[in-house]
Amino acid sequence: MFKGIFIEKDEAGYRAAVSDIDEAQLPAGDVTVRVSHSTLNYKDGLAITGRGPVVRKFPMVPGIDLVGTVETSSHADYKAGDRVLLNGWGVGEGHWGGLAQKARLNGDWLVPLPEAFTPQQAMAIGTAGYTAMLCVLALEKHGVTPEQGEIVVTGAAGGVGSVAVTVLAKLGYRVVAVSGRPAEADYLKNLGAVEVLDRAAFSAPGKPLARERWAGAVDVVGSHTLANVCASTQYRGVVTACGLAGGMDFPATVAPFILRGVTLAGIDSVMCPRADRLVAWQRLGRDLDLGKLGLITHEIGLAEAIPTATRLLDGEVRGRVVVDVNV
Repeated sequence: MFKGIFIEKDEAGYRAAVSDIDEAQLPAGDVTVRVSHSTLNYKDGLAITGRGPVVRKFPMVPGIDLVGTVETSSHADYKAGDRVLLNGWGVGEGHWGGLAQKARLNGDWLVPLPEAFTPQQAMAIGTAGYTAMLCVLALEKHGVTPEQGEIVVTGAAGGVGSVAVTVLAKLGYRVVAVSGRPAEADYLKNLGAVEVLDRAAFSAPGKPLARERWAGAVDVVGSHTLANVCASTQYRGVVTACGLAGGMDFPATVAPFILRGVTLAGIDSVMCPRADRLVAWQRLGRDLDLGKLGLITHEIGLAEAIPTATRLLDGEVRGRVVVDVNV
């Protein structure tokens, strides 16, 4: 038996609770991992609270991230004792995830824990940080350099935004953070932002084109925010889109794309190929200031994850939440 967050849905309703789970209930997979830490992401919050249709089958163990030690393996790349991590692949949605003390998984979804990180640090980064690094890599791929101008990061006080600000600042970019939480301005400046703007300036419908300002962008919000960022991006600038915290809609025009040659680059972290994941984690080991992870992260126990999920969705949680599943 092991402990985990167990989500059920039946005639009695939708509910999530910390439960004792029989190992025999674990889903099919060729690697069994003793989990040490997981995280709490926006998608996990939706799964735990039932506010969004994230969970595709029941019962479900949420948790789109995990790190731990291989207990048993029939996969050629892994043996007992190996330290591994996982981000995405539909885990916590269609396959039992990391908010439990054990997980059984497809070994193709795993990557070795980079030597640069402790298990806790790897989860302090988690899907959010790995997604932020994919955005940075996309900006670089499209030729955006620090000399070209400012990079705007929306939803900057959240997990993706916090890591994006930190990495971009270390790489020499002039980073402007956008947040709906004025109290987090000092926090964001400590991460490396040179200016903090109120999200209200981006959240209302805007003009098809606005004054050119941004050389690049990392957007986790979507909706009017993404449309306004695109409208104010410089000629041949690049906008990376990786989230929908403000909505799935994109109420924009083609003007930024056909008049200014703006590139809108979509970032998918869930099904991202393994080779790209390895590059992202390698770059995180080089380009993320680990000394700032303490500013970004706080740690909770498994039982705290359920009430924290509601606070996360309500915009009351700063940065990253690491979950020690054995506490």
